[in-house]
Amino acid sequence: MRAVWYERTGPADNVLIVGEQPMPEPAPGEARIRLMASGVNPADCYRRAGSGYRMEAPLVIAHSDGAGVVDKLGPGVSHLAEGERVWLYNGQRNGRTHGTGAEYIALDADLVTALPDTVPIEAGACLGIPCMTAHRCVLGSGPVEGQWVLVTGGGGAVGNYAIQLAKWAGAKVIATAGRGWQAEDARRAGADIVLDRDDENLAARILAETEEAGANRIVDVDFGGNIDWTKDAVAANGVIAAYATRGNPAPEVPFQLLMRKNVTIQGVLLPTTPHAARKRAQTDILRWLKEAPRLHRVVGPFPLEETASAHMAVEAGGKRGTVVVAPQM
Repeated sequence: MRAVWYERTGPADNVLIVGEQPMPEPAPGEARIRLMASGVNPADCYRRAGSGYRMEAPLVIAHSDGAGVVDKLGPGVSHLAEGERVWLYNGQRNGRTHGTGAEYIALDADLVTALPDTVPIEAGACLGIPCMTAHRCVLGSGPVEGQWVLVTGGGGAVGNYAIQLAKWAGAKVIATAGRGWQAEDARRAGADIVLDRDDENLAARILAETEEAGANRIVDVDFGGNIDWTKDAVAANGVIAAYATRGNPAPEVPFQLLMRKNVTIQGVLLPTTPHAARKRAQTDILRWLKEAPRLHRVVGPFPLEETASAHMAVEAGGKRGTVVVAPQM
């Protein structure tokens, strides 16, 4: 089968190799998927670049997320059928070195979920890290119906799905976003209020919109970069669920203030999220996909031979959605 891999870390155009690799065979409990789409997330680029990650094996086939058609089932798999459209996550993660940057993947069937016929196959490759992370951030501490949910970075991949899931779950949503298409996409996702992320008075604006109560849950794209104002915008007994902290990896946390408000700080990383929470996310996302039209934003797809360009598009920033590679193109 054709695949894209690296044998050392470094710049995408220096280390990514496209060629032939052996066809995988599904072991007991596994499914083999004929991949039609492979999602490229920032974490995939960090791993390939060696930014905070070491080489996990002599050869790593790139990418965590993907979508395609079940090709072959290993013994003991009963919830999937050959020929079924599916999406998957954790292809290349936590010791798994053969990811979705290939024509086929064999992996634990537990990581594979049905994809409704109404959802484009490329969108299925956006549902792993972005959508499951959004689910954990929005619903990781219980129901949000009737609550105020603040989503920072509402134009981003995780943030946009967080807006949609929060509205689906019955929340009132405030989003911060950049100007132009980012604000537009936050509104298209269903945000009730969209604020300019560069507004110097965000906390005051949010308190005004929530009748001085603050946001019950904050889905935060940059904990360290935003804590100076999110500390004031979060409600008493609220939660700040953060999935990144690029602005300041080691921020000074105003613990006494947050303690007095009984605020919970929740770090979110999909691979180490408890298994039960990940299964709930898969189940809820499948329900969500079936119930109404959804906003899926795909950049690409890039052919497998242009995976290096796909990685560079992610690293350049400013992308409008999730970058996708099409192994079968």
